[in-house]
Amino acid sequence: MNTKQLERMQYGKGFIAALDQSGGSTPKALKSYGIDESAYSNDKEMFDLIHQMRSRVITSKAFTSKHILGAILFEKTMDSQIEGVDTAEYLWLKKEIVPFLKIDKGLEVEKDGVQLMKPIPELEAILNKARDKYIFGTKMRSVILEADPAGIKKIVDQQFELGLQIAKTGLVPILEPEVSILSTSKKEAEELLLKEINEHLTLLDNDVKFIFKLSIPTIPDFYAELMKDSHVVRVVALSGGYDREQANGLLRENHGLIASFSRVLLSDLSINQTSVEFDTCLENVILQIYRASIV
Repeated sequence: MNTKQLERMQYGKGFIAALDQSGGSTPKALKSYGIDESAYSNDKEMFDLIHQMRSRVITSKAFTSKHILGAILFEKTMDSQIEGVDTAEYLWLKKEIVPFLKIDKGLEVEKDGVQLMKPIPELEAILNKARDKYIFGTKMRSVILEADPAGIKKIVDQQFELGLQIAKTGLVPILEPEVSILSTSKKEAEELLLKEINEHLTLLDNDVKFIFKLSIPTIPDFYAELMKDSHVVRVVALSGGYDREQANGLLRENHGLIASFSRVLLSDLSINQTSVEFDTCLENVILQIYRASIV
């Protein structure tokens, strides 16, 4: 792994920008940005438009390492360029922002109160390519809907199994077993999840490093002890459906927990904004999330 990137992720101040909308979520992200579905006629045109939006964000003078530690990319974004440079290379060498890659391919149907990840074809080839493109780590999401012990064990087993496979390549995985904020047993699910995570951590070799991306917990500072584990580089939070004010407010109640927001970060941006308007809007949102992440 890149030791300079590791040091930045472990000790730096800031948050992770999640710029990893995939095929299913891209139309909604474009529509929020002011681009209707009538503006494109196929996936290639759609992905070109979302890359233009992401490029505008990444090249903005508001998007800097002063407030942003890392950025999560979609695979097509990793394979695209910004100003003639591969996106991840641009992030790290020009902005000193640590690049991550979303690798999951979506969710299975619900069973035992959870949605496991679908299989990830050609994972080894994807990881090798990512490692050659300045990518520091990966991200993969599964979802917990109810406090079902068997389902939650399966979620954590799958996350750690893939996480270990990724770690062996020299990359640092972000494990993301999201607990739905709509769950009627969210608190109980978080308790079961943390128990499983802690049991799995005790089995790891000393040199294995993970990042956890988790829902903002029902009980403030619930993940404080997890953050102290020697295998844990960072614990970051997803917004999970909360609006920006709610997400930032809840984040401030959790010391050491930092944001990894997507929709909350980008929702006020518009293709119709001038460069000044765009940069000002983005800077204001970044500062709000940053301040909530450094408590």
